[in-house]
Amino acid sequence: MAQPKATVLVVEDDPAISRGLCDVLVFNGYAAHGVADGTDGCRMALSGAYDLVLLDVMLPGMDGFAICREVRRQRPTQPVIILTAKGSEDDVVTGFNAGADDYVSKPFSLRELMVRVEAVLRRSGKPVGDEQIHIGGIRFDGANLQAFAGDRSEPLTRREMDIIVYLFRHQDRIVSKAELLTDVWHYTDPAVETRTVDIHILKLRKKIVALTGGAELIHTVRGQGYRLEADR
Repeated sequence: MAQPKATVLVVEDDPAISRGLCDVLVFNGYAAHGVADGTDGCRMALSGAYDLVLLDVMLPGMDGFAICREVRRQRPTQPVIILTAKGSEDDVVTGFNAGADDYVSKPFSLRELMVRVEAVLRRSGKPVGDEQIHIGGIRFDGANLQAFAGDRSEPLTRREMDIIVYLFRHQDRIVSKAELLTDVWHYTDPAVETRTVDIHILKLRKKIVALTGGAELIHTVRGQGYRLEADR
């Protein structure tokens, strides 16, 4: 029997959805284990036995956002995808603030789900760079995931640092959302509909503005993408 590509923990209290997710994961070559209770799911996610955690939000015992925050605190490199019907922009922002690597809103296509799973797993195998980037009066520290300006600092997520690194390396041109999905998120199909890039750019801009007192550094070029440049 072939070795599974990865082992996935599915924390979902709806038995039909849990079975369906586990079945599609197994069909696509993964090992999958389902658990319905949030407290049990958190304990299992913290065990280190899983390559990826698929996490519902509305759970008995402990909700998915709380699980994600605890997993990120104790196992900062554990890949987590939040998978839920709570798909408003506020919920998406809450999920990313909790530390999720991606956020998939129900209903979703199985093709989309597997693209997201494969992208997060590929991304998790790439170590965080130790780049030190200086632009617009800010020092972005990839080793410690912090950004500094004078006596002010802001924490960065792995993905936010990767975005800065990529935009910095290509600051001579506009970088499209599809390019970011392909080269930073490692999606094999960047045409998949997702607000992931928009949410991450929004959060990153807020941190940059907090450090600079107003300058955004990441500029939107309408209909084309983003460019990193120091404000004049």
